[in-house]
Order: sequence, then structure tokens, then C-alpha cells
Amino acid sequence: MSDRSPSSASLSPRAGRREWLGLAVLVLPTLLLALDMTVLHLAAPRLSADLEPTSAELLWILDIYGFMVAGFLITMGTLGDRIGRRRLLLIGACAFGLASIAAAFANSAAMLIATRALLGIAGATLMPSTLALIRNLFHVEHERTLAITIWMTGFIVGSAIGPLVGGIMLAWFWWGSVFLLAVPVMLLLLLVGPWLLPESRDPNAGKLDLPSALLCISAVLLLIFAIKDGARDGINLLAGLSFIAALLTGTLFVRRQRRLADPMFDLTLFRKPSFSVSVAAMLLCILALSGSWLMTFQFLQGVNGLSALQAGLVMLPSALLQTVASLLVPRLSRWLAPAWLISGGLLLTSVGLGLMLLIQAGSSLLLMVAATILLGVGIMPMMILGTDLVIGSAPPEKTGAAAATSETATELGMAMGIAVIGSVGATLYRSQMEQQLRGVLDSHQLAVASDTIGGAMGVVAQLPPGQLETVRAAINSSFTLALHANALIGVVIMLSAALLVALCLRQVRGAGAH
Repeated sequence: MSDRSPSSASLSPRAGRREWLGLAVLVLPTLLLALDMTVLHLAAPRLSADLEPTSAELLWILDIYGFMVAGFLITMGTLGDRIGRRRLLLIGACAFGLASIAAAFANSAAMLIATRALLGIAGATLMPSTLALIRNLFHVEHERTLAITIWMTGFIVGSAIGPLVGGIMLAWFWWGSVFLLAVPVMLLLLLVGPWLLPESRDPNAGKLDLPSALLCISAVLLLIFAIKDGARDGINLLAGLSFIAALLTGTLFVRRQRRLADPMFDLTLFRKPSFSVSVAAMLLCILALSGSWLMTFQFLQGVNGLSALQAGLVMLPSALLQTVASLLVPRLSRWLAPAWLISGGLLLTSVGLGLMLLIQAGSSLLLMVAATILLGVGIMPMMILGTDLVIGSAPPEKTGAAAATSETATELGMAMGIAVIGSVGATLYRSQMEQQLRGVLDSHQLAVASDTIGGAMGVVAQLPPGQLETVRAAINSSFTLALHANALIGVVIMLSAALLVALCLRQVRGAGAH
């Protein structure tokens, strides 16, 4: 998939046994972060019943991690370029393990939000470090594409085993136990990382520019807060002021980077379509998927009445076929240009989201299985080739910042999807529940049941038999409407991303191409 000449490619050293073993180590944090996100979605109903968070608090619990990761990624990526990517990776692994223990024993929604925020800051050190180390371990382009494919497969394996492991743990232990899954993985990384991973850094990088770091973090977090607050409560003064502050802070960050002799982030990378379009398309795709993904787990448990383990088993076929699809992407990329392979996959994903519009409370689970398979398989070319294009566009000394940008796009897309699209679904669910159950439940029960589906399950458990059928029917119809709305928004966004890639990357032949 490269446009480089064979002679130049042959000058690059091929990877040996140590490099491939090092890749296996770098897959560990990738697997963990995917597993951590999956099991948290499974634990959401149990968590809601135990801590009784409001719908706003539940959204913060789910998305504060992604917000903090997105806010700190670029800073951590450039910090790794300066102090060493392996060193930053090991520091982050230690911090992530400790924060996971704190989250596991959180006894209030506020405490869980705080510990999830600390997990996000620690997580921001992991992903750019792993991608940057891959770029510096694998210099031959087809080997790097394969390495990124294996790295991305870590996400899929994490998604596959997450529901199963998480479901088993939730069947026997309390919801906080799912956070403890991170501890042995981080310990293993700390033990074998120093032995297998060579240190790499930018030898010509100066000191980290603290004002640039503060401006970058502030701009991203202000933007996130503006989007979240506006999506939750509608356009208001606080959201508007936060958005204006984000624009001003972002403008100051860009101007400072242009003035500095050694900028924290090289803005010239965005001049390459292989970089800028891939980043934008990944953000859009994850935004579209994350809004529906959270609803899917809650639908399976809250509407279909499945246990956490059963919900995990429903998602297993998608994860397994994703793994197969990811291994086929490098082979297909030899025959198809990135634009056609990626946009074709996104069209397949759009069909999967469209199938969700057909799902009802009494629908066969096979329809949900088919929809999730199309979602999982279709998104793989975007995530693998898009990441490869982003990393391949940057010189080796700037891979930390490039990897951080790629991860910022995916994390910000995930957080925005949960905040914006998730808030749309929550609003529809609440309004429908209030319309259908006003006069059926008392004011307190109605407030709890219409806030989250986890709260509704708690109310149902306390109702007399005469009310159960009415309330259950209202929950099913209200949440199904929310699922359909989120899926429809996802279809529009996914088709837009497919069009963007088809038009803007049609001249790009491979990683590093202009």
C-alpha cells in the first residue's frame, strides 16, 4: 500500500524477534483499555442501582475517562518524544494500576467520577507511547502496517473477552471488581517492558513548553464541557461561554506553536491529506459508533432482560469476526487503494446502524448480532489504515505527537458520541417515560425511572404485579425509540465520513503519501 520505491524500502532494517516480542508487550495496554471500556458499559446498570447516580452523573462516569484522555493526549505524546516513550509508558502503567484500585472501591458517584478522571490522565500516557514505539520498532512499511493491525487487534480481543470476563465477574462480585482487571495487566507490562522495549525519543527536542501544554489541555476540556452541557441542557449561557473560551484558547495555542522555534506540536502535519483527513474521519466514525454502542448494552440488559454475561455472549460473534477482518485488511490493501477500502467499510458500517432501526423489544437477537457484526467488520479498515496513514505521515522523531493526535481524535469522538448522541437518547427516553407513566407512578418513582434505565429496573423490582406490565411496556418503547434515534444519527455521520474519505483520499496510495 506504499508509494515508496522498492529500493528505498529495502534500505530500511527489517524487524527481528525482539521487535515482534516488543510488539506483543505493546498490545497489552491496548487490550486493557478496550476491555476496561467494555466491562464498564456492562456494569452500568449494576452501578446505577448501587450508587444511584443521576443521568448526568452516569454520563460523567462513562465519559470523563475519554474526556481526560483526549485533553492530555497531545501533551503526553510530546512529553514522550522528549523524556522517552518507554519511560512515559511505564510511568503511565503504574499510575493506571493504582487509579484502577481506587476506582474499584469508590463508594459514591462523585468518587467514581474523580477516579475515572485520574484513569484518563494515566491512560493518556499509554496509547501515544505504544504507537510511537511501534513506529520506531518497525521501519518497513508493510511490517508497520501488520504491526498496527496486530496492535489494533488488541482492541478487538479486549472487546471480545471483556463482556465474557466482565459478565463472569459481575455474576460473582460487585461492579467495582471490573476495574481490578487492569492491575495484573499493568504489573506484567511493568515487569517485561524494560526488558523488551528499547527507549526512543526525539534527540533534538527541547523542553516541554508548559504554556502550550496548559493551552492545549484547556482548549480540549473547555470544548468538551461546552458540547456536553449544551447537549444535556440545550444552548445556554454557560455552554456558550465555554465554547467561546475553547475557541480563544485554541487560537492562542495555534499562534504560539507557529511562533515557537521548537513547537510542542508540528502543525505542518495537517497539510498532508493522509494525516488530516484520516484524523477527521476517525473522529467522525467513533463519534457515530459510541453513541449507539452504549445504548446496545443497556438495551440487551434493560429491554431484553439479559444478564451481563448473556449480553457479552451476544456481542462475541462481532468481536470474533472483527479479528478475522482486521487480519484481512493488510492483504486487501495490496489490491485496493485506502480511499476505496476505507469508504467501502464505512458503508458496511452504515448498513449495520441501519439494521438497528429495525430492532424492537421482541425482536430476535439474531438481528442485533447481525447489526453488530456489520458495525465491527466495517470499521476495521478505517481504524487500521487510518492509523497507519497518520503514523506514516510523521517523521520518526515526531511520532509521539502524531500518535497522540490519532488517539485524541478517537477518544474525543468517543466522548462526544456518549455526551452528545447519548444525551439525545437520554432526553427522548425521559420525555417518553414521563408521557406514558405520569399518573401511573408517583413523582419520586417517575423521576427515578425516567432518569436512567438502570433506575427504571430498580423501580420495577419494587412494583406490585398490577403495575409491572404497564411500566415494562413504557420502558421498552421509550428505550427502543432512544436506540433508533442514536442509530439514525450514526448513519448520517458514518455516510458523511465515507464521502469525506472517498473524495479527499482518492489520490493517497499509502502511508506517508501526500
